[in-house]
Amino acid sequence: MIETNYNPDVLTCLANLSNDEVFTPPSLANQMLDSLPQELFSNSKTTFLDPVSKSGVFLREIAKRLMIGLETEIPNQQERLNHIFSKQLFGIAITELTSLLSRRSVYCSKIANGKYSICETFKNEQGNIIFDKTNHSWLNGKCTFCNASQEVYEREDALETYAYQFIHTNYPEKIFKNMKFDVIIGNPPYQLSDGGNGKSAKPIYHKFIQQAKKLNPRFLSMIIPARWYAGGKGLDDFREEMLTDNRIRKIVDFENSNEVFPGVDVAGGICYFLWEKDNQGLCEVINYSGGSEVNSERALNEFPILIRQSQAIPIIRKILVNNKQALNVRVSSRKPFGLPTNYAPKKKGIPCWFTQKIGKQFANPEDVSDPFKILDKWKFLVPPAPIAGQTDFSKPVGFYYEGNTLIAKPGECCTESFIVLGAFKTEKEVLAYKSYIFTKTVRFLLLQTVVSQHVTKGNFQFIPDLIKYEGIYTDEMLRKKWDINEEEWQYIDSKIKATELMGNRKNEDNE
Repeated sequence: MIETNYNPDVLTCLANLSNDEVFTPPSLANQMLDSLPQELFSNSKTTFLDPVSKSGVFLREIAKRLMIGLETEIPNQQERLNHIFSKQLFGIAITELTSLLSRRSVYCSKIANGKYSICETFKNEQGNIIFDKTNHSWLNGKCTFCNASQEVYEREDALETYAYQFIHTNYPEKIFKNMKFDVIIGNPPYQLSDGGNGKSAKPIYHKFIQQAKKLNPRFLSMIIPARWYAGGKGLDDFREEMLTDNRIRKIVDFENSNEVFPGVDVAGGICYFLWEKDNQGLCEVINYSGGSEVNSERALNEFPILIRQSQAIPIIRKILVNNKQALNVRVSSRKPFGLPTNYAPKKKGIPCWFTQKIGKQFANPEDVSDPFKILDKWKFLVPPAPIAGQTDFSKPVGFYYEGNTLIAKPGECCTESFIVLGAFKTEKEVLAYKSYIFTKTVRFLLLQTVVSQHVTKGNFQFIPDLIKYEGIYTDEMLRKKWDINEEEWQYIDSKIKATELMGNRKNEDNE
């Protein structure tokens, strides 16, 4: 018999733990299930698949709904249980441990055909929650399916490989013998180490979505990081796929991941979506930020990226309408002078700005490149990760201020510790440009493209390039120029931290 009242709920407790694999709280699972047509749970032929089962929470909560919805059709409780678990619910565990956990929470027994299992019809220990240890397919040090690093993930047999079965095959339909699923739902793993420096990792959650679509379900719903909104690091193609897919019926966006995963920080927030195969049109976007909820219905592909905050869209529209050139044309790429972050200072040569701790030292002229022809100009230097440490975008964001920016004179270069936000012939121009960047309005436009701690030239696509920079720019000036009303300004003001320009003085040389 399935209990309908769990107090306390062990899966809620589990979801509160911080772990590399983020477990789904029952409350969030049910919120996602509420988005589905509820008649699915009154149909004895509806089939459900969780291809990334961890705790079994989705299958458990679906079972509870089916037990109620099928009561009239299958009055006998045990017959109803047997039918639901053997004919309607299917899962693929991500590890051997989570397979046991999932069966325990769904079947009440880690052994599907054991004496404590509430389903009487299984002939094997796994039931319909399977786990088959899978190996990576290595080619040139990377897995051909998930791009995992061979150096990191080629392990002895006793250890988990993290080669997830669902995405390590070209034929996912064969996992359950060509079964058709009405609903695919889950919370996939988010990333795997790619063998780069430090904690470098590449996202993999999009691969589960792409694989699920191959099975042609009626409905698809998954929890994923919101970083895909702006693309980057292997997500550009996926972002375009999502924005142009008008079968996405709903996106529920949480700017602070702690709102749904207590104790777990996912930089840029978290979201879940509902995709419906036979229903095309506008998408309902629900944004949760700082305890408030904002709903809108819109086409996802209006802009090259997904704007998470609906209130920002009319502001962006009116600013862009008469401004054809964006600021990203002025912004350098990473390593503007070809010098990596770990470049060692030299005793003499070209004056060079290193990390804030090292300050201005020298670089070997032979090591310095100048592809953008800016070495002999006044340059406004900013860090590539100006909001390092902030993962909650529901709180006001700063980006740039006196303490993390500087002005480099003609003849000075920098390492990868900075990007060049703009380069000009005169000091007056660069100081004017700096005042423009420091306005809340400009930084608000930057915020709309940022879903991680890093900022690249592509993030400046909504900021107009004024072409000519002179004087000191203020928000009052820009409000008049772009016709920003009081309500819009109040919203801008609430999202961006104040920054003092310090009399618009240039950076000291540390000499």
